Amino acid sequence: MKIALAQMNVACDKAANLRKIELLVAQATSQGADLIVFPEASMFDFGPPDQALVHIAEPVNGEFVTALQEIARLNHIWILAGMFEGGADAKRVYNTIVLVDDKGSFIDSYRKMHLYDSFGVVESERFLPGDGETMQFQCAGMMLGTMICYDLRFPEVARHLAYQGAEAVVVPAAWYSGHLKEAHLEILSRARAIENNIYIATAVQIGPHYTGNSMVVDPMGVVQACRGEMEGLLLSELLHERVESVRAVSPTLKNRRTDVYSRWRSTKWYE
Repeated sequence: MKIALAQMNVACDKAANLRKIELLVAQATSQGADLIVFPEASMFDFGPPDQALVHIAEPVNGEFVTALQEIARLNHIWILAGMFEGGADAKRVYNTIVLVDDKGSFIDSYRKMHLYDSFGVVESERFLPGDGETMQFQCAGMMLGTMICYDLRFPEVARHLAYQGAEAVVVPAAWYSGHLKEAHLEILSRARAIENNIYIATAVQIGPHYTGNSMVVDPMGVVQACRGEMEGLLLSELLHERVESVRAVSPTLKNRRTDVYSRWRSTKWYE
């Protein structure tokens, strides 16, 4: 399958972001992409840390997703994009990604599981954590799973998705810049790919606070494509045959010691 990663400078303006999404989708379609992945929070940027997002949030059947459905239908392409979803909490929202298919049908959504209370940011003040329900889907002959940004630092998520059949995991992100942060993004992407024999594809925001550096890492941990710091599209091929060939020579999933791990789960360190 051909995947397009949209590296995007997201504004605090829904209408402006949708116009940019529409242009990038048209470009991806013209280049033969089956799926385009937009960054985390591509509906509306996070803004200042003290800015409430409840009034920005929408349901997954709201105006933003409805617009994505129409764009997908007109361009005959799958779209994955990030949004803020209203929840039951009066002060906090869900950090959600939504998936629509090439016919414009809403397929599924995933709520970010791990909140970024790290590197001086306290995401839990504005967001609710997802309950762990994950998203897997088949597109153009490949089985894909999804994570959001900080989830990449937790190997359990990618391992779970691989065991659900994922051959590739797409990671919409707004990866904050800072000391060694760009290196962390690459190292973690390569590690998750190697240990699970899967592709990792990150679509990352750019701008004054984010690293960019969207990339596709193959199942052997090779960075096969990278966008750098420029806004625009990164296109790459994901091949079922590549996943199978790597798993034949480096069967890390097959060689797991689940008999040992089950004992560990009952110990205090695991909890």
